[in-house]
Amino acid sequence: MPQRHSPNLLPKLLIADDDPCVVRVLAERCSLMGFEVETANGGLQALIKACEIRPDIMVIDVHMPEVDGLSVLTLLTESTQRSEHVIVITGQVGQEITEFCSHINATCIRKGSAFWSDFEKRLIEFYPEKAADIRWARSERTPQRLTERARVLLIDDDMHVRRFYASKLANLGVDLLCAADGASGYWMARRQEPTVIIADYAMPNGDAEYLLTKLRSTPETSTIPVIVQSARSLSNTVRRRLEGSISGYPGAARVLRKSADVGELFDVLQRLCGFSYNLEGSPLYQ
Repeated sequence: MPQRHSPNLLPKLLIADDDPCVVRVLAERCSLMGFEVETANGGLQALIKACEIRPDIMVIDVHMPEVDGLSVLTLLTESTQRSEHVIVITGQVGQEITEFCSHINATCIRKGSAFWSDFEKRLIEFYPEKAADIRWARSERTPQRLTERARVLLIDDDMHVRRFYASKLANLGVDLLCAADGASGYWMARRQEPTVIIADYAMPNGDAEYLLTKLRSTPETSTIPVIVQSARSLSNTVRRRLEGSISGYPGAARVLRKSADVGELFDVLQRLCGFSYNLEGSPLYQ
């Protein structure tokens, strides 16, 4: 554990998130609050910086490339280099994250409309002598809503299909995850809790029907929307099974025919993820 800083020194705060907008907004506000702010844009960089600067507070996102936030905290805890105060931020608070934070005595705050009030309350609990500065920062700068970028999990056993959709989805500015079969896709969904899943119908180690049954019977993944795609026409019976209720939860949000024209797929993604898009350029977030 790091040594407490002298009252004359600013508390060190490390922000780790792979979304540059989140990092910028948090860094600006925390600097106004009177913290000495350092940032990291991924799990590996967060791990290195945490060991180098030994921050008093670490604010870390769960879902990051290379090394996820929970793994970073596990490594730091095992090496006794964990920060005195830890705030885990995430778009979806599942049972695994809640139990992990409870185990290491960390705070978990959901990105969303109540983020700033929860975040400020926790900082004041850590540093009651800074309460006036923390509240002043709110009046000085209008709080921007802190949200998490959509994460799309693409499950398809065809590598060329995964590459094709990855190139198209890059225009949406989403975080893309990939899996090659139903079983690995299910376990990735449990770990990463994506915003939406795009799954091929026919796959080895579990087709779309297997995947939906597993997802809907697991609390962490029971409500994640799933778009099923098929290269061949599916019978009405199969479609009804895919779209029907499973374990008390809705089945597939949509069943689509695979096509080089991604317009219909993107329309469904727009409705499920809450962004608008321009196929010729960057996403226009609402």
